[in-house]
Amino acid sequence: MTSIYLKNVTIDIPIFNSQGRSLKKTIMGVATGGRIGLTESGKSIVRSLDNLSLSIQPHERVGLIGHNGAGKSTFLRVLTKVYEPSRGVVNIRGTIGSLIDISLGIDPEATGIENIFLRAALLRIPKKKVIEELDSLIEFTELGDFINMPVRTYSTGMHMRLAFAVSTMMSPDILLMDEWLSVGDQNFQQKAEKRLNGLIERANILVIATHSRQLIEKCCTRVLWLEHGSLKMDGTPSQVCPLYFGP
Repeated sequence: MTSIYLKNVTIDIPIFNSQGRSLKKTIMGVATGGRIGLTESGKSIVRSLDNLSLSIQPHERVGLIGHNGAGKSTFLRVLTKVYEPSRGVVNIRGTIGSLIDISLGIDPEATGIENIFLRAALLRIPKKKVIEELDSLIEFTELGDFINMPVRTYSTGMHMRLAFAVSTMMSPDILLMDEWLSVGDQNFQQKAEKRLNGLIERANILVIATHSRQLIEKCCTRVLWLEHGSLKMDGTPSQVCPLYFGP
């Protein structure tokens, strides 16, 4: 059964050359990010997550809120196993799919077609599936003959359409997002939103970090409010949003 379980998870990130930090920078770090402190051996660290315990069950749509530096991105990186806990236990059942960096693995010197296969391989999408969906994928991107040109010749919008199209081919059990993806002009955005909604529906669990109240209330069944790496509140959108965003 698909699930996410964290027990007493703490993430400490070491600060190197911290002796050179000014008082102003230290105060700003405390105000906007995790807690700055010292380990028992005297090393400077930023505690990005602090003794976090929670579980997420199938069919939950979870929104992460909190100010910049509250721990949202760190939490997502823990789920993708980019960060290993300094302390605590992380137990994840199910495949993870991430839309945090949809351009990861795109080679600017390779053609659009070549990059479709490169990016799909990174996402562990079977080559057979890519071949079967290749024509419809190319049509979706609206790149025309540019699909056979090096990506370095693309505009930013063309690059994003290609990356988005490939990334939304996956069907993970757990989908992670850092804000809602919006690519292309208004007409393309309508197509993109429909495709993105299809991906979300296929996922058993959604975890999305966002600053948008509208998105939380529209898409999420549960909200986690993080502050300085700790869980300040865990509840439904109707419970959490008025306290975080205001009435």
